[in-house]
Amino acid sequence: MLDLLNDLLWSKVLIVALVGLGLYFSIRSRFVQFRYFGNMFSIFAEAFQRKPGQLSSFQALMLSVAGRVGAGNIAGVAVAIMLGGPGAVFWMWLVALLGMATSYFECSLAQLFKRREPDGGYRGGPAFYIQHGLGLRWLAIVFSILLLVTFGFGFNAVQSYTVATSLHDTFGLPTHFSGLALVAVIGLIIFGGIKRIASMADVLVPIMAFSYIGMALVVIGMNVSEVPATLALIVKSAFGLEPAFAGGIGAAILMGVKRGLFSNEAGLGSAPNVAAVAEVKHPAAQGIVQSLSVFIDTLLVCTSTALIILLSGVYQPGMEQAGVVLTQTALAAEVGEWGRVFVSMALLLFVFTTLVYNYYLGENALGFFTSKRWMVQVYRVLVIALVLWGSMQDLSTVFGFADVTMGLLALVNLFAVFMLFKIGLRLMRDYDEQISAGVESPVLDAKKFADLDLDPSVWSAIAAANASDERAEIGHAVHQR
Repeated sequence: MLDLLNDLLWSKVLIVALVGLGLYFSIRSRFVQFRYFGNMFSIFAEAFQRKPGQLSSFQALMLSVAGRVGAGNIAGVAVAIMLGGPGAVFWMWLVALLGMATSYFECSLAQLFKRREPDGGYRGGPAFYIQHGLGLRWLAIVFSILLLVTFGFGFNAVQSYTVATSLHDTFGLPTHFSGLALVAVIGLIIFGGIKRIASMADVLVPIMAFSYIGMALVVIGMNVSEVPATLALIVKSAFGLEPAFAGGIGAAILMGVKRGLFSNEAGLGSAPNVAAVAEVKHPAAQGIVQSLSVFIDTLLVCTSTALIILLSGVYQPGMEQAGVVLTQTALAAEVGEWGRVFVSMALLLFVFTTLVYNYYLGENALGFFTSKRWMVQVYRVLVIALVLWGSMQDLSTVFGFADVTMGLLALVNLFAVFMLFKIGLRLMRDYDEQISAGVESPVLDAKKFADLDLDPSVWSAIAAANASDERAEIGHAVHQR
């Protein structure tokens, strides 16, 4: 049943939807992901600014990178290469480059339609722009249920399976021991709330991501003469031009798109839930920053894994090996057995932050349609149970379950983003006009969007705070003179 659903979703529907809509969004926005690529880094100066009780734009970025950078980057890439050949990596790149535009619009819309919570924080995401943008509360509830099942249960099982397999291969640790250890740690963390999760993520994520990329650079440096041939192999295999993979173009596209989406989550509707929590002056600014997380995830971290595997010479067409074990074996062949330990430790950090991120998304989804405390407690128990279950399952069961729910989740979100695309373009053009007029840090004027169902307490307060900051800056400048 899982195989039938996966075949229908991925080989017929989602490939067209993801690539087609990503291309449509890119063309209609004049490739916003490339136009503002330089600004993604300059916006960081503002992204580091924090207000008491609020998440900064940078924290939201690191939290979404924490979610994106996980088992998919180490095990998922290996699975894609095993089942789709080296050409799958090319299609992962394509999905990411187009997905940057999709991520820009879904995260901008999440910011626009977010709501203020009683404690002064924010909540938002696809469920909110589906309800307040499209007026379809029933579809918002369907999305929330799919988000809860996909991230709270399915993806957490995948992450748990991957780290348990890795530790078993490296240290011979029984998989259920790893599952129990993860359960103990996650059980302590999930009672801390989003702010504790974010404060942990913005320290751990840069360390783990740059360490892993650094290791890949070491491997590339050791095999620098072979890099051009390896990149050529990826491109040729993507189009069936490499003899060893001539008949595998369909598998390359399928695995590249499927594992690409699992890794970078662009269009899946997960990152907007985190993007909405940050306090920014203009929704488009957070959309630009969130596009960068797709770039970091796929173009940097996933490519690092692909090059480690392909440069090592360990990979052979038709081989069968658990995803993460292939990555570990490849690195061990390059730098010695300690490379196997390095992958296990990197994966442990990746999975730890991702498990907590997935839990948060599930709880956020649950809070959309119920406020009953006992439901949250039941959800926490089920999450812990699924983490333990995932550590003891086989690869096909865990990935098959996650792929079906992920596919359905993506379809609902892509439909919503497509239907709200004109509003997304209005936001983008408002931001573009302010930049063209010389405004360094554009601010949303909610009056221009008075026809939409926005939360007036959100943008009026942000505009007032911005005006207060400007008056303070002027006063400081006058005092200096």
